Amino acid sequence: MGLDIHNPVFMISALSVIALVTGALLFPDLATELFLGMKEWVTSTFDWFFMVSVNFFIIFSIAIAVSPFGKIRLGGLEARPKYHYSGWLAMLFAAGVGIGLMFFGVYEPITHTLNSAPLGISPLDVETARAVGMSATIFHWGLHAWAIYAVVGLALAFFCFNRKMPLTLRSAFYPLFGKAVWGPFGHLIDVMAVLATIFGLSTSLGFGAEQIAAGLHFLFGIGEGNLTKIVLIVVIMSMALLSVVAGLDKGVKRLSEFNMGMAAVLALYVLTAGPTLYIIEQFWHTTIDYFVYLPSLSGWIGREDTDFYHGWTIFYMAWWISWSPFVGMFIARISFGRTIREFITWVLLMPTVISIFWMSTLGGAGFEQYFEQGVTRLAEVPPELSLYVMLEELPFSGFVSTISVFLIAIFFVTSADSGSLVIDTMTAGGKMNAPVQQRVFWCVATGLVAIALLVGGGMASLQALTIAVGLPFCVVLLVMCASLYKGLAEEPRPA
Repeated sequence: MGLDIHNPVFMISALSVIALVTGALLFPDLATELFLGMKEWVTSTFDWFFMVSVNFFIIFSIAIAVSPFGKIRLGGLEARPKYHYSGWLAMLFAAGVGIGLMFFGVYEPITHTLNSAPLGISPLDVETARAVGMSATIFHWGLHAWAIYAVVGLALAFFCFNRKMPLTLRSAFYPLFGKAVWGPFGHLIDVMAVLATIFGLSTSLGFGAEQIAAGLHFLFGIGEGNLTKIVLIVVIMSMALLSVVAGLDKGVKRLSEFNMGMAAVLALYVLTAGPTLYIIEQFWHTTIDYFVYLPSLSGWIGREDTDFYHGWTIFYMAWWISWSPFVGMFIARISFGRTIREFITWVLLMPTVISIFWMSTLGGAGFEQYFEQGVTRLAEVPPELSLYVMLEELPFSGFVSTISVFLIAIFFVTSADSGSLVIDTMTAGGKMNAPVQQRVFWCVATGLVAIALLVGGGMASLQALTIAVGLPFCVVLLVMCASLYKGLAEEPRPA
């Protein structure tokens, strides 16, 4: 079978990726300096722009859901969902957060409580610091992140299923720019989407490789240097290839459901084997505190917590924006037949509730160990080890930690395979059944980018490049909102 590509988008994207990989490997010091310089400039100059934008995405999503537009069904009046709620939720959640929850589930609540000082809260005020620290964690993983995904996913699903346009980013701009989206302007949008997806996905793969390597060293004494991480990326990307070749229903869907099932088992294990009542109480307080501190954490004027604001919040917002073409397109592909109101409600609320439960469970167990049992190591180890240190205090820790390493690897695979399918769709002009060898190419390319950036500058380079790419794409998403509104206004609505 031959190739089925969209020449300008495929070639420019592929050459850009090859150039980046080559440059990072040949000139690692220069690449690190360049990436970190871009990060510093973007975070110090455009921090307000990121916050204004992500706040707008939440307001826009909710307004669309509660308006008469919410009755519009993706695919038309007679369309019905292809996937049941369980499979739909498993795929969108596994694609949207993946490795990050495993990496930061214990580390982030502890760090924000003791070290980061979000909103300028002193760690000496323990109760307030814990409330703000956990709220800041949920802020990064809750409504703001999923509003970004909801905007992109809704736009792509609407223009693909209701207007019969290709499943590419350019289609979402047709109401504003007309036939210009099929020319150079559209090529630019799709290339930006491909590059943003690859760099955002590579950051997650870097986190996964670091945590798996740390787990193997912690459990079995295996070296955790770059060689180990490179071998891990190669092995796991090979597993992702099998899922990619199998396709969406047989590969990605089944693996996502298995992945979410294992994650649920891990969370329930921590809940029952750990301080159960403490975690339940933490879940209740976390939910309330999140909404109490949400307005302050969403602000950008007069922030005293500059280090936290730039180092954590702005990075997260840029990371989610860079992931939005990938996650948005993936959510769009699996959301045929849903009403817009149903789509936005589920995409915004369900992952946020799951994130609150996850962080309250793992982070709550960490809180209890640190504050009640005196396990101070939790605040001293690097982020990739925090999960294993927390599990070490629970029964059957060796077995559960080993299973956790496997779970992280599966999260790694689900991110890689769904990402490769999305990139392939974008570079094939929106075709959802492009030849297998193209999916293989992008799966391999994503792994090579993660390896190159890890070798060229480590996680700092990955995070810096994610922020730099997120800035121009944030502008793209704002224009997309205007185009989506115009398209929805022209759509016949059910009575």
